[in-house]
Amino acid sequence: MALDSLASARILLVGSSEWVDDAATAFDERTTLLRADTADAALTLVAEQSPDCLVTAYDLPDSTGVALLGDVRDVAPTLPVVVGAADGSESAASDAIAAGVDDYVVIDEAADRPSDALLDRTRAVLEATPDSDRHERRARQFEAVFGDARTATWVLDPDGSLVRANQTAREIGDDAASAQTGGPFWTLPWLSGDERTRADVRRLVERGVDGAFAHAVVTLAAIDGPSRVFDLSVRPVDDGGSVDSIVVEAVDITDRVELERDLRRSEELHRVTLNNMTDTVLMTDEDGEYTYVCPNVHFIFGYTAAEIREQKPIEELLGEDLFDREELARRGVCKNIECTATDKAGREHTLLVNVRAVSIQDGTLLYSCRDITKRKRREDALAALHGTARRFLYAETHQEIAQRVVDDAPAVLGVDAVAVYLFDDAANELRPAAYSPSATELHGPLPTVAVDDETLPGHSFVADDTLFFDDVHHADRLDNRATEFRGTTYIPLGDHGVFVAASPEVGAFDDVTRELADLFAATTEAALDRVAREAQLRERDRQLQRQNEQLSALNRINDTIREIGRTIVRAETREEIDRAVCERLTDGDRFSFAWVGSVDPAREVLEPRAWAGDEQGYLDCQSFAVGASDAEPSGQAAATDTVTLETNVAAGLRDEPWRTEALRRDFTSVLSIPLVYNDLSHGVLSVYADSKDAFDETARAVLAELGETIASALSALERKNALLTPSVTRVEFAVDDPTFLLSRLADQAGCTVSYQGGIRQTDAGSALFLTVEGAPVDAVVDHAAEMAAVDEVQAVSADENGGVVRLVVARSLAQELADHGALLRAVTASQGGTELRVDVPERITVREISELIGQTVSNVALRSRRSVERPTQHDVRSTVLDEMTERQLEVVQTAYYSGFFESPRETNGKELAAMLDISPPAFYQHVRAVQRKLFTAVFEAHGLLESGRFNS
Repeated sequence: MALDSLASARILLVGSSEWVDDAATAFDERTTLLRADTADAALTLVAEQSPDCLVTAYDLPDSTGVALLGDVRDVAPTLPVVVGAADGSESAASDAIAAGVDDYVVIDEAADRPSDALLDRTRAVLEATPDSDRHERRARQFEAVFGDARTATWVLDPDGSLVRANQTAREIGDDAASAQTGGPFWTLPWLSGDERTRADVRRLVERGVDGAFAHAVVTLAAIDGPSRVFDLSVRPVDDGGSVDSIVVEAVDITDRVELERDLRRSEELHRVTLNNMTDTVLMTDEDGEYTYVCPNVHFIFGYTAAEIREQKPIEELLGEDLFDREELARRGVCKNIECTATDKAGREHTLLVNVRAVSIQDGTLLYSCRDITKRKRREDALAALHGTARRFLYAETHQEIAQRVVDDAPAVLGVDAVAVYLFDDAANELRPAAYSPSATELHGPLPTVAVDDETLPGHSFVADDTLFFDDVHHADRLDNRATEFRGTTYIPLGDHGVFVAASPEVGAFDDVTRELADLFAATTEAALDRVAREAQLRERDRQLQRQNEQLSALNRINDTIREIGRTIVRAETREEIDRAVCERLTDGDRFSFAWVGSVDPAREVLEPRAWAGDEQGYLDCQSFAVGASDAEPSGQAAATDTVTLETNVAAGLRDEPWRTEALRRDFTSVLSIPLVYNDLSHGVLSVYADSKDAFDETARAVLAELGETIASALSALERKNALLTPSVTRVEFAVDDPTFLLSRLADQAGCTVSYQGGIRQTDAGSALFLTVEGAPVDAVVDHAAEMAAVDEVQAVSADENGGVVRLVVARSLAQELADHGALLRAVTASQGGTELRVDVPERITVREISELIGQTVSNVALRSRRSVERPTQHDVRSTVLDEMTERQLEVVQTAYYSGFFESPRETNGKELAAMLDISPPAFYQHVRAVQRKLFTAVFEAHGLLESGRFNS
């Protein structure tokens, strides 16, 4: 939150610690500050001033910050509360958080500016609380006060004129007269009977007009009935430095005044009651001099009443600073004050003292004292153990519990030498995890203990045996005879280790101490069991959570991928694919923004061609240079053709300008995927998210696979468009590369080899059909079989001077050209050289195709280029080819070149099935399917009636 958020707020700061004074100075420089030293004063200010935020110390003179929080929630449920503490107590933090505090701040008093953290955290709490909440809270508080039937309330203008009165105010006097508005408050008819009271009320209102709080007790003469006594208060309402309105409140205290009068009349009765109480009761004046001493005073103190009176003042008996006089003045009573006092025989007693403000003759302070010495002695050990057990609940590791045992055991058992051995299952030994300074002073360094029966800790753990020694030097298994341990106990902690407590005194463990030690060890064992169980459960929960998150993320991504896949199948243009991909990825809230760009080779930058989501001008604010380093991830992906991930955009913020622009738009992680298919780049897809590490391993893998799918679809679309484009550039090349496959075959066999067509095969590669002229087919087959580039070779047909050969290769030039949208029309290779004929669509430059061919073969020269117009309508050949699968085309093409359709047949179906590695029924099934598609195209799509052959 910006600084003006504090400047426009009113902060109530509560506490009297040194750091609170420092914080007051810091807050006062930045905001409107209200101060209170105690919880009671804070509650009053919350009700009267409606602050925007309450900042309190954990330790208050009359209460705690957590208790104050509970009281505040009763009157202002939505008021933000921040609790600060200088000692950083873990239990205090837990109590505060459990009570619903908005923030808990540990104050570093050693820092140069210890209040800076408190300012920042308060600002953050204010930021999280909308202004409307504060206004609504103030309005609710006022309406609650205004509607209080116990208090008559009037609202006045800044000049003291009546604006509004609640129902209780109307009931004080005549209803219509009490509700009159517009006139000065002190002129109301119900005040007309007493000019002195009217003048007093006017002075109170004028003080409120001046911005001061005023208060008085007045007696008002009612129109009907007896006079009533009211506690009247006037409070100005400040709005940014000026009085906006004045609130007058009157509480009828007539009954209370009468009760106080009755109380004074019954003073003598109170004395009789005090004399018969079982507790010792003392009464003093403000100076501490006794005005009354209970006759039973000797039961606790051993003194007679006369001897007590001689001890002046009472501080000599109960000690100084027994209670806070300011708190007593506010509350009227200070309860359950624990102190110690020494009786006449010199014995120390623990007392529970209540101090009450009274007015009985000359006495103003009444002390009731109860002797709780015996109960205190019984409770101390159990209370300490209870506190330990409670603190165990917040421990999360075995080490924390071990240290807590060492810290708390002396208070429970009364011995200072304490140690906890924890079992290390990996090393099969007991290691001293925590120990008190007294333990090492008396025993020396505590060694790691083997889990065997040779030592006292080892025996206790292995045998699950509790050991108590009045003097441990009498034990046979004592391994350190120089130890100063005497009274000692070893108690196993289940499967977790051993608890050790010792004293330099013989017989330190009596029956009570032994019982407490057993109870303490059992409590520790239970805490260790809980931590172990919770650790297992947390690990199991984390594992399940990770699996659920991964599964949910995978499901969401798969849904998106399926939607994109369906859209890609239906798309007719690259623009449709680009737009659909970006829109589907940004549907919902998983990803914020996605875009697709292509590389401008002249400028070496990415140019956006489609985007969707919350772009916020990101594409216009910068250029996306193509570079392997220091570039935006999109540029890196374009430069390296590899997936580029940025898990945290904020890292290295000052090093790369694009990070600043991304963070301004809340893009905190980026994944850029190159759209590459068969080494052909179709650009880059970049996806942005508003959280760090948004792209886990699964998301990266799935999106990378999506990139390949998109690139494949774009390549297929380009191949389709290349076949359908009405105008192409037919380019002829001369190749002088002896390593080119067809050139090698022609050269080694001494013949002419021509490319007749090919079929793409997903698993085996591509099948090529070559015609051979001027040499036996078997010679060409033998040479091809020896070439590493040829996976499979078969003679399809043969005659005296040539024939047809079928080759299977992993990758062919025809396939490379097709992936780029060009069509290899013909290849003729002879001993004199090789010629290529390629059809290039309009949208692809001849230069690109030349470079592509140059990457596959060497010594390529452009011979000619000319434009060729294609028919705008499909002929029967195109229709049938569109209907055939690649497998069907391979089967009938092989059958055709093998002479299957000649009469008589030169090859039968069984031979062709063996050549194609399929069954004869499958071969005939493919042939019949192609024949059916051919006749369908002839007789239905291009019917005879349409052709005019049957016209008369």
